[in-house]
Amino acid sequence: MENGFLSISEMASLARVTRDTLIHYDKIGLVRPVARGENNYRYYSDEQLALVNIIHTFQSLGMSLKEINEIAQNRTPESIVMALSEQTQHIDNNIEDLIKARKLLMTLKTTIEDAAGIDERAIGVCMQGAESIFLGPQNDYSNGRTVQDNLINFYRYCQKSENDIDLNYSAWGIFSAQRIRQGDWNGPDYFYFNNPYASDTKPGGLYVTGYIRSGYGKNDKLYRRLIAYINEHDLEICGPAYESYILNEISIRDPNNYLMRISIRIKQK
Repeated sequence: MENGFLSISEMASLARVTRDTLIHYDKIGLVRPVARGENNYRYYSDEQLALVNIIHTFQSLGMSLKEINEIAQNRTPESIVMALSEQTQHIDNNIEDLIKARKLLMTLKTTIEDAAGIDERAIGVCMQGAESIFLGPQNDYSNGRTVQDNLINFYRYCQKSENDIDLNYSAWGIFSAQRIRQGDWNGPDYFYFNNPYASDTKPGGLYVTGYIRSGYGKNDKLYRRLIAYINEHDLEICGPAYESYILNEISIRDPNNYLMRISIRIKQK
């Protein structure tokens, strides 16, 4: 501090910006030093610290210096309130996006961690709680439509949804009880997202669950094992099968080594 002023280095340190940033602000007329010393050194008042801080904050939120300068050159209480309101809304939107991103990352992390303790050879029966899912329309395989065609249609359906569905979650398949009994498990009846923000529900209840290392759609062997287990233990299929790949391209490089899980809703005969 000299004669009640802050040197450019002191101002930069307090405002957490660089000297070059302050020099640039000066050149474009955004924040000019209140005084010049020997050797043309720049000096600032302590009142300018708040101005530099708000400019730096606006920049960090994506506003260009041109936009900030236009506001500064024509500022009124009303225009500043409007700018602050817009940036507050921008922050709120970012917070919402970050919360969704954190939920996605935690879901993926938990799923991958849980897979480490799974006995991939075992088939088990357990009660499962209800889960929030986003359910797509029934798949249509007429006129030569393929699984890939229906998957693309599912994503398009999600985009048109009023629920702002997060497409970052993996899409899995559902097979009806009738098709499981018939041994027809080539191409799911529905696609779904296992999404905590969705309004549809995978019902809770008794499920038989098994695992297999395979690529997408290579599920025959596991279905045969599950059906044999159901028959041997005097159980009965009473609901659909839910397929998911708990280890997929996100964590496994070899597409033939993904870890698939199938859960079929059952009941005692």
